[in-house]
Order: sequence, then structure tokens, then C-alpha cells
Amino acid sequence: MPDLGKYAATVLGAYGASVALIVLLVAVVLWRGARVKRALEAQEARMGRNG
Repeated sequence: MPDLGKYAATVLGAYGASVALIVLLVAVVLWRGARVKRALEAQEARMGRNG
């Protein structure tokens, strides 16, 4: 790891925040995808597969 000097806390904090936001974004996308999939399956069950 390079020597970051007096900016180490700021740089590492920025990396940490970026990683946390990316993980949060991926989790939200997966959660919403599962929710939409369940809603679509429920709608298809109500309407029938042939429309």
C-alpha cells in the first residue's frame, strides 16, 4: 500500500464510503428485483399464463 501521509484517513474513508455505497446499491437492486419478480409471478397467477 502506498504511503498516504497525512491524507491516509481521508483517502481510506473515501474508499470505505465508496465500497459501502456500491454494496448498498447492489443490495437494493437485488431486493427490488426479487420484489418485482414476486409481483409479476402473482399477477401471472391471477391472470393465467395464456392471458
